Amino acid sequence: MTLPPQFSHNSPLLSIITVTRNNAEGLRRTHASLTAQSLHNFNWIVIDGASHDGSLGFLRQNPPTILHSAPDAGIYDAMNRGIEYATGRMSLFLNAGDILASHDVCAKIQSQLQPDCAFAYGDALESAPDKKIHYKSARPHTLAIQGLFTHHQSMLYDTAFLKKFRYDLHYKIAADYDLTLRFLQGIAAPQTIEHMPFPICHYEPGGLSQTHPALGRLEQFEIRKKLDICSPVQNRAIYAAQMINWNIRRFMPSLYWRTKL
Repeated sequence: MTLPPQFSHNSPLLSIITVTRNNAEGLRRTHASLTAQSLHNFNWIVIDGASHDGSLGFLRQNPPTILHSAPDAGIYDAMNRGIEYATGRMSLFLNAGDILASHDVCAKIQSQLQPDCAFAYGDALESAPDKKIHYKSARPHTLAIQGLFTHHQSMLYDTAFLKKFRYDLHYKIAADYDLTLRFLQGIAAPQTIEHMPFPICHYEPGGLSQTHPALGRLEQFEIRKKLDICSPVQNRAIYAAQMINWNIRRFMPSLYWRTKL
């Protein structure tokens, strides 16, 4: 297979991992976002769950650096396979339908990423049901006990360290939260954690965490308990706060988005 010039086959700064199944339209959007980058300092790894909707035909015409297509046990199983193929210094998960927030995201990451950084995260853009695009600022990573502090698609993991971890398939919604907590716990000096003050991803709404919010909250509760990162009272309080936040988002969206700037 001949590789297009925009997708590196070496060991670049980034490995961008895209998980997809029967989402050809979303895959096209993600591909267009990557080809539009002003700096192609990444390889593109696509983990496809044996799609039959034309996705594979599109990928044969627009080949990524690596394409793996086979049945899998769900999104987190596919993401685990993506980790195995990653070779860039940092890994970014950008699922089919998600796009980078602007044409210069990869260039900005390269200019700001510090040599000793083990984990970096940025802000995000998110489309609302009313088609408005909202800016969603990341919270400090030190508040990870309260839930993911930015979208998973705006997080960069040191690839060599990430290969020591896997998503726990016991969780259907919150395995990304579990892995991120364990990853952050494992970081030790001189490695650092860095916030990049710009949006990295433009998140496509409608993912599992949004369509199954109650299960996501319950899994996060179980994860905090399992990792013993807070008291039982704190855990219940966080669970309640998450439920309130979701209902504000659902019934008072304008108020919700004002709190995310």
